[in-house]
Amino acid sequence: MTTCSSNRSMSTIPMGRRFLLLRAAAATAVAALAAGLAPARAANAGDPAAPIQQLNASLLAVMKAGQTTPFAQRFAMLNPAVEHAFDLKALLHGAVGLGWDNLPADQQAALAAAFQRYTVSNYTANFATYDGQSFRVLPETRALPNGAVVVRTQIVRPSKSPVELDYVMRHTADGWKAVDVLSDGTISQVAAQRSDFRGLLASGGVAALRAGLERKVATLSGGAMA
Repeated sequence: MTTCSSNRSMSTIPMGRRFLLLRAAAATAVAALAAGLAPARAANAGDPAAPIQQLNASLLAVMKAGQTTPFAQRFAMLNPAVEHAFDLKALLHGAVGLGWDNLPADQQAALAAAFQRYTVSNYTANFATYDGQSFRVLPETRALPNGAVVVRTQIVRPSKSPVELDYVMRHTADGWKAVDVLSDGTISQVAAQRSDFRGLLASGGVAALRAGLERKVATLSGGAMA
């Protein structure tokens, strides 16, 4: 029995045309592979600016709520956005330094809880009024050698110069998270906290640092979060 086929044997195609066909097939395969992988890769990588845009939206809502809204309520409004935008454990680890790895798990957990309350309280207290401000995420990002990127933002104030706040973003299992904040583009929050935290640790260990963070929370909240 014989069968008919619409495909010509490769050996019957002239060499020049065979090369062109192979090249076209390879190009088609590469294009198909790229089309299939590119969206997945983009989805996995995500946008490092997205958590900061969400944080800015929450900050603006808290500012517009104003100080007539109880501190605890504004704290609750802001807490989810702070958790989403920041790698709080990495921030705390960076501020405590190498001694963090030597702390027992229960002490790490207690410090992490106090540090989260302090971080959210700090933002709640410092973004408490609205006078026409807005937030701007600048389109350009700066890549760092360790794979992190810097997302540049500005607080735009009517009739005043904008305030620059830059976020050092690192890709984690939970997406992009901020691991440092740079005021005026250069002043590191982690570096500023490091000397303060280490001083408390040196004077009284974990108990002193935790108590210090809780005192800061009480001061920032006017006693509302004591």
